[in-house]
Amino acid sequence: MNILVTGANGQLGNSIQKIHVQYPEHKFIFTDVPEVDITNLDLLRELVKKEQIGAIINCAAFTAVDKAESCEELAEKINVTGPKNLAIAAHEVGAKLVHISTDYVFGGKSSLPLKETDETAPIGVYGRTKRQGEIEVEKSGCDAIVIRTAWLYSEYGNNFVKTMLRLGKERESLNVVFDQIGTPTYATDLAYAIMTLLNKGINKFEIYHFSNEGVISWYDFTKAIFEIAGYNTTVGAIESYEYPTAAERPAYSVLNKRKIKKAGVTVPYWKDSLKECMSILLA
Repeated sequence: MNILVTGANGQLGNSIQKIHVQYPEHKFIFTDVPEVDITNLDLLRELVKKEQIGAIINCAAFTAVDKAESCEELAEKINVTGPKNLAIAAHEVGAKLVHISTDYVFGGKSSLPLKETDETAPIGVYGRTKRQGEIEVEKSGCDAIVIRTAWLYSEYGNNFVKTMLRLGKERESLNVVFDQIGTPTYATDLAYAIMTLLNKGINKFEIYHFSNEGVISWYDFTKAIFEIAGYNTTVGAIESYEYPTAAERPAYSVLNKRKIKKAGVTVPYWKDSLKECMSILLA
């Protein structure tokens, strides 16, 4: 199968590039802007037909949560129009689509791990545009799966783990919120999950949840990062109101992974995956 990967220069796209050699039965076409603009339907149609694409993995997204509040038009273009175009282009040639979404489609008011069937209630531009993107994919009639994930980190780009490693070196102490609860996701684990589902076959629209296993706060996550790195940085626990941001964050966004596990996907424990990533970052 010829697989088109959009947003290939991001965390997840780079992680798929890292593991793609393990799938020699497929040909991967890795793209990102400026070569491929997912908001340009004509360009996508041409590319999909020319390369005889059998599946698309859409890793492209406007993920700057705070910036989205002041760049709503651009966020809508990338998070809504982009996946809509990819779904249309895929549907026209009978290709499959894997679209990556987010825990931000929920409002964070639950106290139980969120299932795929739970009601969505995004609280900001980022979450709202990502939810609308999911809807557009479903409306297209394309054989597609949406995978919602959370707290993504990797060896690539900018992310929480790399930021904390830098701050831990620079400072003797720092404060981190303890009242936002979720689960980190190592992008390499998500890349394997995508390939597992793709190889099993996609025959209808489905939504899955994937993050690593376990439940922690950003404060706990930071403490674990410093412990593994051997840093003595003091970490203080603060409430969200003490660290104001342009966009409100979900207070609770733990994802229920029962459905994706039943589909045959392995879900590693968050701390094991963190150690794996950090062994690469600290090498």
